[in-house]
Amino acid sequence: MSHMDSATQATTPTEGPTEEPQLQRGLKNRHLQLIAIGGAIGTGLFLGSGKTISLAGPSILLVYLIIGAVLFFVMRAMGELLLSNLAYKSFADFATDLVGPGAGFYMGWTYWMCWVVIGNADTIAMCGYLAAWFPHLDKWIPATCIVLLLTCLNMVAVKLFGEMEFWFAMIKIVTIIALILVGGYLAITGFQPPRSGVPAASFSHLWDRGGFFPTGFMGFIAGFQIAIFSFQGIEMAGTAAAETADPEHNLPKAINSIPARVLIFYVLALGVIMAVQPWDLINPQASPFVEMFSFIGILIAFHIVNFVVLTSAASSANSGVFSTSRILYGLAREKDAPPVFAKLSSRHIPRNALILTAMCIAPAIVLVTLEDSVMDAFSLVAGVSSVLYLSVWGLILVCYLKYLGKHPQRHAESAFKMPAGRVMSWVGILFFITILIMLGFSADSRQALIAAPVWVIFMMVLYRLLASTRADHTRIDFDAERIRALEELHRTQEDEHQA
Repeated sequence: MSHMDSATQATTPTEGPTEEPQLQRGLKNRHLQLIAIGGAIGTGLFLGSGKTISLAGPSILLVYLIIGAVLFFVMRAMGELLLSNLAYKSFADFATDLVGPGAGFYMGWTYWMCWVVIGNADTIAMCGYLAAWFPHLDKWIPATCIVLLLTCLNMVAVKLFGEMEFWFAMIKIVTIIALILVGGYLAITGFQPPRSGVPAASFSHLWDRGGFFPTGFMGFIAGFQIAIFSFQGIEMAGTAAAETADPEHNLPKAINSIPARVLIFYVLALGVIMAVQPWDLINPQASPFVEMFSFIGILIAFHIVNFVVLTSAASSANSGVFSTSRILYGLAREKDAPPVFAKLSSRHIPRNALILTAMCIAPAIVLVTLEDSVMDAFSLVAGVSSVLYLSVWGLILVCYLKYLGKHPQRHAESAFKMPAGRVMSWVGILFFITILIMLGFSADSRQALIAAPVWVIFMMVLYRLLASTRADHTRIDFDAERIRALEELHRTQEDEHQA
């Protein structure tokens, strides 16, 4: 059982009364494709973009373009790796096969931790959105209720998970497109907001208020931290499509749509927002997607969009709890986590893994209480997650370089080659190293950089401690599994063709 393979499955019992309960695939292709799109549109964009705009000004658009371009090549590398061996179902699988079991162990656990941190960020964000309606409510109250609700929802049933996430993703996509259309119309027609002393909407605000780089080079650099957090989940476009019946068609389609998604949902959306509400008038402590409608005086739209971003954060948090519990279950099945997390409840839910995940999201309750503002708490956890994700993305490129050396024939035969694979892999690795160095200059992200070595040391210690549990565990023969996976895919396609 691969780690991410578990994350895209609904739980149902296997046939036979004596067999151990198993997780089985239950999400349809339409669920997976829209979840993949929605996965890249989350709290980092809806809430974090306010702070990134205040740090970098209009140059934040260039930040998103640069990160999006590099990550497109990372996803192309991941796509070629997944298609080179259909037995690969996760990052951990190809890291184990191409680099070694230690790399797979680190990849699986770090990806789990990334989503745990994202769960904290989403919980914090929801508290911020609720504060717009309940400003005098102590923040720990909604935070506690959110953690308990997420745990209970995932403990009871997962049958509606795919359908619920499908519609949540649809709401996010429709809302952003509507915002672009409304904001674009206001900017083109020169709409005058009802506030006194505020300039009319215009695309010229992107360069006439201090220039395109109004906060200088260091401001431009500072925008990378939360901007990187905004892209976390973009890999779901690949991993989700790889779980469908026709990965050789769905995977390239999902990955090749990434540039268009970056342009529409990040660059175009934020460009329109800054055209309507100049960048220096945007509140860094709030969501600019919500603030824009308040700024132009459409209060009903303010409440509607606040509800949308609240459901977006709830959707992301729910997906995170669902995924992390299954990732941990998969790690335990591979003997890379304590065996207690490989057990399923009578409802065929990885209850122990779910409880640990909930306990790891609970710190959000403390953070929203201790920090002066929701955004301060959000920035802290976003920084931690960004550093961990950079290591995951970097390791994907290392795996790709190992693949080029180990399987040149597979690369030559690949129908989905990464463009300029070797060169762009090194460019991506150097980019991630540069970003890590630059994050050290930012006070917001310095704490996250200090925490990163602690995580690496903890992973090394845990790997050694679990060595005895892996002693009698037979690792997957991915070369043999590759042949079996190809045969299974061909049988499935023949059955569908005959049907």
